[in-house]
Amino acid sequence: MRIEISSKALDPTLKMLAPARVWGMSRDQEIEYARKHNIPISKAAKKYSIDQNLWGRSIESGPLENPWTSPEEDGWEWTVSAEDAPDKPTILEIAFKDGVPVALDGAKTPPVELIRRVGKIAGDNGVGRIDHMEDRIVGIKSRETYECPAALAILEAHKDLEKLVLNRHEEEFKSIVDAKWTFLAYAGLWDDPLKEELDAFINKANERIEGRVKVKLYKGSMIVVGRESPYSVYDFKTATYDSSSTFDQTLSTGFVELWGMPTVVSRKVMNKKK
Repeated sequence: MRIEISSKALDPTLKMLAPARVWGMSRDQEIEYARKHNIPISKAAKKYSIDQNLWGRSIESGPLENPWTSPEEDGWEWTVSAEDAPDKPTILEIAFKDGVPVALDGAKTPPVELIRRVGKIAGDNGVGRIDHMEDRIVGIKSRETYECPAALAILEAHKDLEKLVLNRHEEEFKSIVDAKWTFLAYAGLWDDPLKEELDAFINKANERIEGRVKVKLYKGSMIVVGRESPYSVYDFKTATYDSSSTFDQTLSTGFVELWGMPTVVSRKVMNKKK
């Protein structure tokens, strides 16, 4: 575990020694080390083990080591509780180009600023808290809590846009690729050749992930309520249920017979055995 410390509080010697020494210490030893060297520790960090970057925060240890104990409010910083969130929903519009978020609510926004703004808006609506049991690479079952409002909102919007643009085969295979890519990143195998090869597929698939997605945030909930893309494979004329549909319903008869044939034949054989 690591404790949040300010690099400004370390003299040149401690800056070199701290990383090597801190990693081998228990939590109590780290706190004592920081106290002796006048290294400031936030109130939350005295109670929990916290890591954070632009994309999210992990809060663990302390009372959270009991899987039955509900997370206390003092561990969260980027999100409000669902109960304290606004009584009116907020609609976010996120635009993507080549799979990358490029605009927020119609205004072109640099990536870092976009992540921060989405995180603030989503967090203020109670969105972004995760509490789950995790399987660490070393085999330990661990209770982890995460706070990542921007990540949840942006990834949900991106995934929905993929559903609009990619066909069934691409979606199915990409879910396999995404799961493997995620494992490599989590396991610290960022430089493994397989990740680079998976990147090639992901980048290719994202060449058409362009468009806008509307996300509704309300008291801890998040749902996509609209999407559009110049590369959408959704066709209203064939998908509509009204009389203007161009889908030939008569094709269903032969299709149903062929699609169900293996099941029908197998069931007949199984019934003979019975």
